[in-house]
Amino acid sequence: MTANIYFTGGPEAWARYKLPLLEALASAGIEAELTNECPDPAAVDYLVFLPGTVSDFTPFTRAKAVLSLWAGVETITGNATLTQPLARLVDESLAEGMTDYVTGHVLRHHLGIDRFLTATDWVKVVPPLARDRKVTVLGLGQLGTTCAAALAGLGFDVAGWSRRPKQIDGIACLSGEDGLAEALARAEILVLLLPRTPETESILNAETIAQMPEGAVVINPGRGALIDDEALLSALDAGHLGHATLDTFRVEPLPADHPFWRHPRVTVTPHIAAETRPATASKVIAENVRRAEAGEPLLYLVDRGAGY
Repeated sequence: MTANIYFTGGPEAWARYKLPLLEALASAGIEAELTNECPDPAAVDYLVFLPGTVSDFTPFTRAKAVLSLWAGVETITGNATLTQPLARLVDESLAEGMTDYVTGHVLRHHLGIDRFLTATDWVKVVPPLARDRKVTVLGLGQLGTTCAAALAGLGFDVAGWSRRPKQIDGIACLSGEDGLAEALARAEILVLLLPRTPETESILNAETIAQMPEGAVVINPGRGALIDDEALLSALDAGHLGHATLDTFRVEPLPADHPFWRHPRVTVTPHIAAETRPATASKVIAENVRRAEAGEPLLYLVDRGAGY
């Protein structure tokens, strides 16, 4: 089978993805015409998509699918010109990287490591055991479920919250508005792994932060728009929250004059929690091309109504 595939990313991304994509497509039995140069849109069978590139999908009349290289698709789901099926990226390397980040920072805050990095005197502060530390994960998709399970495996008392009811072994699963209040009330450490949708925009705001325990820690490797920045800063200034470790932001790169950079209770990391790895991501893309060519359902098809 032969497919004309347009990789929409710029030169840097193309250099990283060209060979892994060609290898993955060949392994999947796809004879591909893969290009990074804008082709005749009417001849394109598939778009391998990175946000910030194509904005008008109308000319791609033959395209069978738009295959995103990002897990988050909030920048494209509302595009009225996108009538082709849209698949987001669900990749094992994303889950592994996110788990490394989340468990590392949960342990950092649980153990109070920052305190000892700057210690100049002998003050003995012994942390509780993991089983006595309550961690809440908001969002129980692939990434949230994997991270919650890893934290539970380390012995933490883990609860998770999702819009729809779920059952996950070892995790106290909560849902709905009442469930959110319960999830926040127990969150000594809160991990945000929700997708960005109209319903999750600023889900952490002055009202919801007030429901959290005094001194709680926020870790956000999900989406910057999940947090009301001003409300977070106010809660940190007031001491209601103890710290915020943030990996995603409403504007990226985070502007140099943003108060997050200077706040003593904020740690900024530059969107490194779950980087897409070309070798594994390319296999997901190739499998979806194979499926579409064979008339099989696409993996990770986006529900436009839900936004993910």
